[in-house]
Amino acid sequence: MSSYKDLRIVDNFYQSSSFFPMPTVCITTVNKDGSINVGSYSLVFPYYIAGKERYAMILECRNNSNTCPNIMRTKHCALNFINDDKANFHEAVRLGFPGPSEEKMKTLAFELEDGLADPSDPTRPKVLKDCFQVFECTWASELENADRFNPDDIDDGHPGPYNNFNGITSKYGAHMILYIDKILMKPKYYDAIVNGVSKRDFPPVPVDYGYRDSTNFWYTKFPRITTPVAEPIPAPKEVDVGAIRFAADRIDPDYHFSDDALLNFVKVPRPFLKAALTSVVDAARIEGVHEIDRAYCNKVNDKRKQEKENR
Repeated sequence: MSSYKDLRIVDNFYQSSSFFPMPTVCITTVNKDGSINVGSYSLVFPYYIAGKERYAMILECRNNSNTCPNIMRTKHCALNFINDDKANFHEAVRLGFPGPSEEKMKTLAFELEDGLADPSDPTRPKVLKDCFQVFECTWASELENADRFNPDDIDDGHPGPYNNFNGITSKYGAHMILYIDKILMKPKYYDAIVNGVSKRDFPPVPVDYGYRDSTNFWYTKFPRITTPVAEPIPAPKEVDVGAIRFAADRIDPDYHFSDDALLNFVKVPRPFLKAALTSVVDAARIEGVHEIDRAYCNKVNDKRKQEKENR
């Protein structure tokens, strides 16, 4: 006999049929008249995290909100991750309810400032000043031909036809794949990530519980007494050098790894071993290197590390 009960799945199941921890994000966009709009969202998650030319988030929102047509029109937005503060969350809840942008923005409690992506571009919105991080983004409107949608066609929802994963996805719904152009970080947290994060370096992050009823939004405050607890990652088991040799020799017969080069891969988890070896062969192919030794592997790793730092 199961220890669980079967709960009915209904619309907005993440709010009404479950407890689902989510971020609290205020999204800034540019209105048709050039003014700034701020809307609150929690359905904002990482989407492209590796292996693509660009990194991306995905936003799920109402297509008849202020935010969605603004993104469709300008292609730009900023995801502002607010600090945990009762006044901040109160303002986020106010900004999350539907209503004309000009009315909500009259009493905006957040201070705005220019972002870093391109402050001279009028389609780039300002960002909120009191946040621990901001993602400045561009909508990937070319995916699924989503740029075919006209924001002026949205009134009481959209008549369709609809897309599956980007653009207008239902009468009232939209999914926006957002390329990340810049990650802005306040100096304290920038220094922690660059120099090494300790338990005292985490920003005060409010977490939305997802569930809400007809009276309240529910969220959990960042711990004030306790600090985040670190759980060590299990040490990766070293891959047998013979297994690495077997994989390396089957990538491309024109490129050979020396025995000492294989030692660079003993701690690479087995599911990622082929990809790691292939990436070195790809670099060697471009540079015309056919005998890959440990020094060359280190050179490739150093180059990629520098490229990441430059980005």
